[in-house]
Amino acid sequence: MKLWKSSLPSGWKSDMVAYTQPSRGVIKTSSGEIQSFISTADFENDRGTISSFGEEWKKFSSFTEEEISTAGGEYFDVITEEMLNKSSVVLDVGCGSGRWSRYIAPRVKWIEAVDPSDAVHAALENLKGFSNVRVTQAGADTLPFPDESFDFIMAIGVLHHVPDTFSAMRKILAKLKPGGSFFVYLYYSLDNRGVMYKLLFYCSNIMRMLISALPGILKRVVCDMIAVVVYFPLASAGKLMQKFFPGSSWLQSVPLSYYSGKSFFIMRNDALDRFGTPLEKRFSKKEIEEMLSAAGLREIRFSSRAPFWHAVGKK
Repeated sequence: MKLWKSSLPSGWKSDMVAYTQPSRGVIKTSSGEIQSFISTADFENDRGTISSFGEEWKKFSSFTEEEISTAGGEYFDVITEEMLNKSSVVLDVGCGSGRWSRYIAPRVKWIEAVDPSDAVHAALENLKGFSNVRVTQAGADTLPFPDESFDFIMAIGVLHHVPDTFSAMRKILAKLKPGGSFFVYLYYSLDNRGVMYKLLFYCSNIMRMLISALPGILKRVVCDMIAVVVYFPLASAGKLMQKFFPGSSWLQSVPLSYYSGKSFFIMRNDALDRFGTPLEKRFSKKEIEEMLSAAGLREIRFSSRAPFWHAVGKK
């Protein structure tokens, strides 16, 4: 297979995974250059979703170190040092603003952070201080890397926003080495929730379909309002209840109690993520396990903690 080292930006590093094809263009930013491997024709079926996330991550591009550390601890609780360590070459699919790559960068050898949207601008800015990360514009269908190149691949909050989740998962897993680990977070279908919780969700989902169709500026304003009148009050109530009923398991069933310790910035970001996205799919724990198994993974392990569901499997 021909490897296109010549298509890389200057400053080639030996740890980089060589591209398998020439790029289709170069995105020049104030923070550097980004090789692009997509065209508008590549995303004819989900252009609206990709555009929406590009807008989202350009608006919510900066997270504090505390926010990144807290979120990383919640998501990566199922990841062991055996799976992810200083010898790991990592692929971050749908990297968004680059916060997950930023979280693990000090712990790994090399990261290829890819995203199909304009979020790559934010990612490059957030990751420019790390010499072991490269940002590339590409999607699951256009990953410009050799098969079996990575020790660890993560797709966090990504594959529930693509038209064919399982197909995308299989294409991504082709890039994982045998014995490597795949870490995924997919929106849950509320399979561990009660009837009233599900009813509230279905009502909010109708709102999402209406809000996501709004023009960009109006959509962001409406989502900010939702963060103010819904997320913040419920999160504050949840925080108060935790003081009076510390350690009570039933607190997890309170809507949006997950945000009781989160900043208002995170609430605004997640409100836009939740209500501003045109395409959203949800899966039960059983469905996710079946997909991972059918894709060739074993030793599948789910976290028992929110956000649901995030899991890891071995190829």
